[in-house]
Amino acid sequence: MQEQIQHYLNKLAYETDSWDLKVALEAGENVVVIDARSPQAFAATHIPGAINIPHRQMDEASTARLDKSALIVTYCDGIGCNASTKGALAMAQLGFRVKELIGGLDWWKRDGHPVASEAEPGVVLSGDCGCD
Repeated sequence: MQEQIQHYLNKLAYETDSWDLKVALEAGENVVVIDARSPQAFAATHIPGAINIPHRQMDEASTARLDKSALIVTYCDGIGCNASTKGALAMAQLGFRVKELIGGLDWWKRDGHPVASEAEPGVVLSGDCGCD
């Protein structure tokens, strides 16, 4: 029984869902949301306030301006994509406290939370998830 309890404690320590993230952001908690997808996917749509650091570019230089005391939440397109997992791993290896957003941007939108876009009106962006 204790192993099972520990398993669920570990999941909650390393994963978050869109509802809990939205509550933390609204409460002004020290959270940095990182979109681990490509700049093109980020431009098309992203969580408001998120910053874009593609998982393949996460290193000391690209993360130097981030607050090491903040909780980092990584996300990508959603189920079937692992850029958020790769990003969470990279950020943890760089010494950050990290959680991965379960379901990514897909579940964020499904839960009815707002999204932002940097795409110019009328510009059609690729349907690629940008998680490579």
